Parts: sequence; C-alpha cells; structure tokens
Amino acid sequence: MGCRPPDPPAPRRRDRALRHQLDDLRDRGEPLAILWAAESLIYGRFGYGIAAPTHEMDALKSQFAFRDDPGPVGSTRLVTRDEAAELFPPVYERVRTTRPAMLSRSPVYWYEERLYAGPGSPGTSPRFFVVFELDGVPEGYATYRLRDKWEDGLPQGAVLVVEAMGTSLVATREIWRYLFGIDLRERVECKFMDPALTLYLGVVDPRRLRVKLSDGLWLRFVDLAAALQARAWGADDSLVLEVRDAFCPWNDGRYRTDGTKADAHPDLVLTAADLGSVYLGGLDVHTLAAAGRIEERTRGAVARAAAMFRTPLPPYCPEVF
Repeated sequence: MGCRPPDPPAPRRRDRALRHQLDDLRDRGEPLAILWAAESLIYGRFGYGIAAPTHEMDALKSQFAFRDDPGPVGSTRLVTRDEAAELFPPVYERVRTTRPAMLSRSPVYWYEERLYAGPGSPGTSPRFFVVFELDGVPEGYATYRLRDKWEDGLPQGAVLVVEAMGTSLVATREIWRYLFGIDLRERVECKFMDPALTLYLGVVDPRRLRVKLSDGLWLRFVDLAAALQARAWGADDSLVLEVRDAFCPWNDGRYRTDGTKADAHPDLVLTAADLGSVYLGGLDVHTLAAAGRIEERTRGAVARAAAMFRTPLPPYCPEVF
C-alpha cells in the first residue's frame, strides 16, 4: 500500500501558488497584479511593491472643529438603500476619474457589496446611508454603522465609517461634519481614509483624529512594457530604467519610460517591486532613492522621474480584495 507524500512546507506551496497565478495572468495578457496583502511580509519577496498606502482613523469627537469654518452649507439627509443605489454611484464616478487606483463598480457590486444593509459584527447596527446635496445636486455621501457602548451612564460608542466620498472640498467637509455630529458617540472610526488627508489638514486639532498609516494596495508588474505604455505621465520627458525582476524574469531588462526595450545606459536602476511603488504615484521617487532603493546612474534622473510619476492626488483604493 503506497503512502501519500507529505505536503510541501507552507512557503513552498505559496511560491507555487504565486508562480501559477502570475503565469496565468501573463497568458491572459494582464499587465498588472494588484491586491491587498493579508500578510505584509510575504509579497515583497515576489516583486510586489506598496503602491497605494492608506490611512486608518480612530478619532475622538470631543473638541472636533474645522479650521476657518465658514459654517454648514447645503443639506444632508438619510436615504434608503434603493435611493443610495441611484444617488451614490454618479458621485463615486466623478471622484474615481480623478484618482489613480479607484476601481469601477458594477450595479450588482454596488447593491450587494457597497450598499449591503444587513447586520454587521456583534454590537453594531445595520448600515446607514447619507447623501449631501448642494443646490439639490448630490455631491457627497457616506455609509456607516453605529456601535453602542455605555459606561457609568455615559455614551462610549462609535460611528464606524465604511466609506465617505465628496466631489469637492465643500462636499467632503459637510459629509464629515455630519458624521462627527452624530449624537451619543465618543469616537469616529474609519478603516480606509483617503490618503489625500483633506480631513487631517482641515481640522483645528489633527492629533485628535489619531490617523495611522497602513500599507494598503500592493502592485506587481506582469507585463512591464504594457504597463509603462498604458501610463500617462506628469512631465514630458523620457528615461531609461534598468529593472530587475527575479520572480518574473521576462520583465528583467532596460526600458524607456514609453515601454520600449532599450540598450542605452540606464538613468535609474531599481527592482520591479520598487517601480511598482511609484507606478500609481503612491510613493515619491525621491523617497525611495533616499532609502537606498533606487540607484541614480544619470545625474538629475531621480528628480526627472519624480516629476514624471507624480500625480495631482495620491492613489486611493477604498475597498479590500
């Protein structure tokens, strides 16, 4: 009677799984692999770079106030799930087209996932949906739950923000004004804050927001040439990048920033993972160079690359997958 061989150690199984995934993506012609990492230690080994850092907030409501507050404008109202399914997607689309890393959403995904109204974790309410309107036009929205908690007769609960979105500074301010104005809550929590930090820079005491940085979205190149060809650039320039990619060796080599292969002397030398970190504009080229992760071979190339990869606002991905 034969014996079943033992399973390979977990790291070897993981290597095989990622090898299979990336080979499959390459066969399908996908230029990028993007994910949220369950374990941040793993993916850097396989050529993924932190591409869209996010922020987490656990704010104290006491003494919350906006800087130079002109006072509330427009109107904010609670809506039903069906109303939210009609009002929220156009607002989201207006924001999405201005931000790298935001994903398109189908009507089914909106209704079944983003607007899921069922119970949350124990002790939390179903989701609430609120829209901000200016001159009768939806300009912002939020989805949130409430967590109740009382100690010694005093409210210790929290507003748990699932998503808050505004098409402008005014809309963003008014949505957060509403969320911080909900009664009988001590804190306002949000797992996926916009890294543009408009709220952080717009309040009198940013320390009370208790914002923490998280790694967020990770990106690796499956077809580096195609990914470079697809990108819009922040400056009219061209550089030669020497990219080292041990796990996907077909990407290894020298490329012009337009995606064509190059034989010329490289301006910058870096790994595929570090190129992934700057691809969406999430990390600055200067920052990686200062950390010793980009080698400048042509004087001034770091500054030129920083201008090319820069985006007006940082990438933002408000959903985990």
